[in-house]
Parts: sequence; structure tokens; C-alpha cells
Amino acid sequence: MKVNKLENDLQMMRWAKVIFASIIAGIGGGLGALLFRFLVNVTTTFFFDVLSAKFKLFLMPIIGALLIYPIVKNNPRVRGTGVPEVIESVIFRKGEISGKFAILKVVATSITIGSGGSAGREGPIGFIGASIASWIGRRLSLSPQMKRLITTCGLAAGISGTFNTPLAGAMFALEVIYMGAFSLNLVPIFISSIIGNAITLTFLGRAFEVEIPAGLSHSISEGLYYVLMGIIMGVLAPIFAKSLYKTGDMLERIPLLLRLILAALIVGVLGSQLEGYGIFGVGYEGLQLALLGKLGLGIMITLAVAKAVATIFTIASGFSGGIFAPSLYIGAMLGGAFAMLFHLNPQSYSLVGMAAFFSALTQAPIAQILMVVELTRGYSLLPAVMIASTVSFLTARFIFKGSSIYTLKLEKRGMRIRTGKPMILEMVKVEDIMSKEVICLKAGFSHEEVISKATQTGHDCFPVLDDNEKVIGIICVQDVLRGIKEPLKAHTIEKDRTARDALEILMGQRILPVVDETGKLVGVVTKSDVYRAYYMALEETFIEGGP
Repeated sequence: MKVNKLENDLQMMRWAKVIFASIIAGIGGGLGALLFRFLVNVTTTFFFDVLSAKFKLFLMPIIGALLIYPIVKNNPRVRGTGVPEVIESVIFRKGEISGKFAILKVVATSITIGSGGSAGREGPIGFIGASIASWIGRRLSLSPQMKRLITTCGLAAGISGTFNTPLAGAMFALEVIYMGAFSLNLVPIFISSIIGNAITLTFLGRAFEVEIPAGLSHSISEGLYYVLMGIIMGVLAPIFAKSLYKTGDMLERIPLLLRLILAALIVGVLGSQLEGYGIFGVGYEGLQLALLGKLGLGIMITLAVAKAVATIFTIASGFSGGIFAPSLYIGAMLGGAFAMLFHLNPQSYSLVGMAAFFSALTQAPIAQILMVVELTRGYSLLPAVMIASTVSFLTARFIFKGSSIYTLKLEKRGMRIRTGKPMILEMVKVEDIMSKEVICLKAGFSHEEVISKATQTGHDCFPVLDDNEKVIGIICVQDVLRGIKEPLKAHTIEKDRTARDALEILMGQRILPVVDETGKLVGVVTKSDVYRAYYMALEETFIEGGP
């Protein structure tokens, strides 16, 4: 009984700490979102009210490029949307986000959006919330398990505060960061999400700046149209994502300053030619026009293409900003255009298209389905959104092969992530599970030496080293008994790789030598080590996973 009481007391203390940290993370995320909005408003006023009186409109992004150039040059990681960095932090860095990196990201993104760069502020707001939560985790000396969770809470708080969608904000964090919903972890994430949203509403009155028309609905007879639109969105979203990263690869051949100016010029020309339609910046004014049904077929297609091109060049060239708002914009224009082609209601299809395109792009359909319900404050469009978002998600999943627009960036840096399934073994580094006291053999070993080592140590496989302490292969007792005299070629792994990487290699060999950057042996990993890693990771994933 005393043992059970002690366990219950420890569990209550753990939950109290988690709830307290999630409340603080929600407050931090909400206040961070307000601060970032203020900075974006200040920079937008500076560029489009002050500087635009002296310079041509198309020059605004170019001036912004000149301002962020030194930031991006000296800190290349500030490029991009911010959400992949949160994924990297939670899965690979135990919830750690550098304070300096966060501040530079805020400054660079504020200048990017304020000067007219075609990028969203939602992803960066989520990043700010996650960064503040990560700092809170450090100040409270939380365990890696708790820090990962609280960092995710911060992201949820920022997203929910942006759209006035606490349920969708929480689910977005779970789908995109945790790659799935864990029932126990839902509680603190929901708390942070609700608090972040409440703070935004308290200070601003409303979170999402786009007015959603009332009375939007669908007809059961339109089901096939939503399926068709889902397929189209599921094809176009991966094309957009892959175009973004391929454009980035091509632009890498050009010096940083020149590619920033080139991208800014393209955005400046498109934005000035289509002034008032939301090509510059976040783009909510254009999204509003689409949802109100005030745009024709031709202009909607034109705007979808223009916004896609402007966003691709903004992000791919090295500017800092999100893809959340631009993808909603593109989806709304494509959805409205689709409706007009078939003489349907463009307002309803713009809203559903917005959700379908983003579901395909991020591989997070549940969050988008919930977001539409919360934005419309009703369920009239729920079946339509569910059909289109699910179909687009599945279509894009086939094309993405388990990736998303967020994970593609990390995959380019050598991090293997797959959406739709919890990241368990990916959370454990090889150096955390390897055996450092290694029994090894030298090249030229004899059969008797192998048998002797096995008898003395109980091991049946050994790494074989050359005179420079570098691995040339492995030898097992079974190999010796079969008459094999030379070490068998074997893969090695670096200590900073993940347990998932180790397991995949171990499917083809008995032991896995771990080497440093010079190729020298520093440890060994076996399948039993990986099994142990799995349970270690589970403890760091669930609140009640460990002591």
C-alpha cells in the first residue's frame, strides 16, 4: 500500500508540474504571438506607409532583402518557415531551441513580411510560442520528456491564438510535431492552446482577421465534386512543395545577396501589378475577397499562380516566413475557381479548398477539419471538408511517400522523418544506447582467438580493427564454425545518428560498430540496445511513461 501511495504521490506531482508548465507556456505563446503581430504591423507601416511614399512599390521587398541579408548570411538557419525547426527540436534536440536563434528568426520574419515578402506569420508565431516554451522548460529544469511536451504546447498556443481555433491549434501540434495523438499528452497541449487563444482575444478582440461568411453550406449531391477537388488539391500541393525546394536548390548556385534581390524583384513586380489582392505579405485581403465571392474565374486562377510563385521565391531564396497563410490563400483561390468551372457556390468551395490544400501540404487533415468547424462556428460544411481534406491527404500521401512540406526540409539535412506515425526510435541517439566497453579483434585473428574471446566474454560477434583502430569488418562465432577466415564486411554508424537508423542496419547484420568522424571505433550497438532505446523513447513521449 505504501508503494502504491508513493507512486500516486509522484504521479500527482508530475501532473502538477506539467499543468503549471503548460499554463506558463500558453501565456508565453499567447504573449509572443501578440509581440510578433505588433512587430509585423510596425514593419509593414514602415515599408508601405513611410518608404512607399519615397520609393516605387515594387522596391519594398528589395529593401527588405538588403536588410535581412546580414542576418541570413551569418545565421543560415533563420531561413524558412519555423515549423520544421520545432519538429527538429522536439524529435532530435529534446525540446531545445536556442534563444539567440529565436530572436533572429523573429526579426528576419518581421522584415520579410513587413517588406511585402509572400510569407505567412502563423508558422513563425507557432515557432515563437515553442521557443518561449522551450526557454520556460530550461528555467524550470524540466526533464527532456517534459521539455518536448512543453515546447509542443507553445506551438499550439501560438497557432490557436492566430486563428481563434484552440481545438485545431492543439491538433495541429499533435499531428505535425508528435505525428499522432497521445491521449495523455492532449491535456497540457489543450490547456496551452486555450490560454494562448484567450490572450489573443483579450488584447485584440479577435484572432483571425478574415471574416468568414455566414450561411455557407453544401448539398449531398455535390459529394463527387468534393472528391474530385480533393484529388486535384492532393496533386497540386506536392507539386507546390517540391517546386519550393527544387527552386531553393537552383538558387543556391547564386550568391545569397543576388538571390534575395532576384526573389524580391519577382515578388515586387507581381505584388505591385496585382496590388490589393494579397500577393504582398500574408495575403489576408485576397483571401477575404475569395471567401466573399467577389472574384471571377480568371482572376482567381491568376492570383493562385501569382501567390504560389511569389511564395516559392520568397522562401526558397532565403527569406524567413511561414507557408501557412500562403497555402490557405492558394487553396481558397483554387477551390473558388473549381466551383466556378462547375457553376457551384465559390464561397463554400473556397473555404473547403483552403482546408483541402493545406491538409495535403502538411499531412495534417484533422487539424484542418476542426479549424473549418471552429472558424464557421457550425457543422454545415463538415461533411464537405471531411471528404475533400481526407481525399487530398491520401492523394498527397501517395505522392509525398510519407513526407510533408515541413519534413522535406529536414530530410534534405539528413533527418529521416515520416508523417502519420509517432516518432519513437528517432528520439534516441546512438551514443545514448551504444556499449562503450567494446571487445574487439585485430586483423589477422585466428579461429582459436575468436572462440576464446567468446568463451571469456559471452559475446558471439566482434568488430575487427586494423592497425589504425579503424573498423574493417565483423566476425561471429557462427562464421568461424563455417570456416570463414576473414572478417565480413559490415556497415558502421556515427554516434549522432538515431536508433531508427541503427535498427534498419541491424536487420542485415548481428552487431553494428559505432565510429567517430575519423572512422575509429567508439562503441557497438546490438538489437537488444535498440529494444531498450524503444522503451527509453516511450518514457520521453508519454507523460506517464516513466518515473
